[in-house]
Amino acid sequence: MSASRRSGTTGELGPDEPGREGSDGSDLLAALLDGMDAALCAFDADGVVTHWNREAERILGWTAAEAVGRRGLAGWAVRSADAEEVEGRLMSAMHAPGRQVHEFALLTKDGGRVLVRTQSAAVRGPDGKPAGVYCAFSEVHVQIDLERSIALSEALFEDASWGVVLVDADLRPAVVNAHAARALGTGRTSVLGRPLGELLAQGVEELESALTHVLAEGAPPAPAEIWVAVRTPEGERRRCWRSGFLRLSSPLAEEPVPLGVGWLFQDVTEAKQREQEAALLRFRAQQLHRAARAAAECEDPGEAATVHLDFALAGFADHALIDRVAGGAVQDGAAGGPVRLVRVAATPSGAPGPSGFAGQAGLPVRYGTGHPALQCAERAGAVRASAGAVPAEEARAWALARQWPPDVVHALCAALRSRGRTLGVVTFLRGAGRSAFERSDATYAEDVAVRIAAALDLAELAASAGERP
Repeated sequence: MSASRRSGTTGELGPDEPGREGSDGSDLLAALLDGMDAALCAFDADGVVTHWNREAERILGWTAAEAVGRRGLAGWAVRSADAEEVEGRLMSAMHAPGRQVHEFALLTKDGGRVLVRTQSAAVRGPDGKPAGVYCAFSEVHVQIDLERSIALSEALFEDASWGVVLVDADLRPAVVNAHAARALGTGRTSVLGRPLGELLAQGVEELESALTHVLAEGAPPAPAEIWVAVRTPEGERRRCWRSGFLRLSSPLAEEPVPLGVGWLFQDVTEAKQREQEAALLRFRAQQLHRAARAAAECEDPGEAATVHLDFALAGFADHALIDRVAGGAVQDGAAGGPVRLVRVAATPSGAPGPSGFAGQAGLPVRYGTGHPALQCAERAGAVRASAGAVPAEEARAWALARQWPPDVVHALCAALRSRGRTLGVVTFLRGAGRSAFERSDATYAEDVAVRIAAALDLAELAASAGERP
């Protein structure tokens, strides 16, 4: 219990003294002192202890009744050999401006020693003159832990190489560090209090779901990778953030009261893209290997060509077509006129299934001038085409005008090359649910086209050999 010297006497203050004059003020003072997290003692101008709170009793073991009224600390709270120096440094604060910070070794009631850090300052009377000194102290390791926590917090919000965001219970950013502000494409202050939906074009639902879960259940056991699209002046940027979450609770409440969520994230977009590309390359290499093994068991080279086509479709396209050059293969630069193409095989456009042979009559496909397949045959190189961001009806008309299934919006044509000649074109088609073909897709399509061309060339040689007498 806090205690104080009043009117030249020493006594213990507490709520059980209603009869004293000014007891309301004494009770309030006692409650305030005893509610402090730091230990506190005070001395009058003669060095006599006037106040001693519960935290001081907890640290040193001396009760207020035992401490208040003693002159100095010698022999009980400080070793006699150290008392003069310690008391001198404490009482010097009475005539010094501001606060003074010292570290001392104090004695506990059971004879142990405790290293404490003190902050002392003068207490002034009504006339403004120094009337004593108050001293707040805590164990050094507790103070160091506090300072480390504060230093860590400041470092996270200033120098951290990953994003740190404190999100309040309404799922709005309350504090944002510099790294996170750059990742969100905005300033540290302009992001505060704004809904996450104003900052992110995609991934908001997943992020808010994670934050809500953390508020209700606590931190997840492992980081989560969340794909988002950030709104920037240059447009939307798709990023992958590896995110960790911590539920923040008030240390001052008896029951855990969630203050919000600490969200730490790091941009791993490039690493994830490399992982995805590596996985895609492995899958495609395995598909080429499986297709080669299956095609090797086909007696008919034409059937082997469709086997290669079917294996290539998996995860790559929705439809595929094989067109041969009408009249036989064309040497580079030897075409006497416009190239015409005849349909050889196609995948079903209505339902999934294996490729089938088509165009037994050998009639040319009605491709218009400038058709991607014709350009591919003439250039002997891959050609990509896309309907673009147009309404569904316009995309349907675009596909039908090119003799493709109506749900097609992206196309990739690769030349069928064998023995220095162009045998035809293989066309891969994607619907609206897939992304447009990229350069890496063209490389894979050319690998498939080489195998299909070899099978078709072998079929042509076999047919020619069979026609000979």
